[in-house]
Amino acid sequence: MNPFTEKVIHIIKSIPSGKVMTYGQVAKVAGSPRGARQVVRVLHSMSAKHDIPWQRVINAKGEIVMADEESAYSQKAMLEAEGVHFLANGCVDLTKSRYEPNIIEEDWI
Repeated sequence: MNPFTEKVIHIIKSIPSGKVMTYGQVAKVAGSPRGARQVVRVLHSMSAKHDIPWQRVINAKGEIVMADEESAYSQKAMLEAEGVHFLANGCVDLTKSRYEPNIIEEDWI
């Protein structure tokens, strides 16, 4: 497994219940500010194998972006159960629920 992938997995596993990070945030903390799509690939291919709390990663607008409606509903239900705040438009309230780690990138190994 490459170092970026290891960092992404560690970062996502470190997001506390009730909080979310965006794909771009995860990529930046992992050392690749333009690597949001790589984060998506890691989540898609490794979530089950590494027991990653995939539901805690959303897009920069606070939207849940899933390929099908059932998965999107499932993700929203899991986040609501954790106490994540949503706006009336269905987006995550990033002012209340965004996780901002205070760790330097090199510490995420």
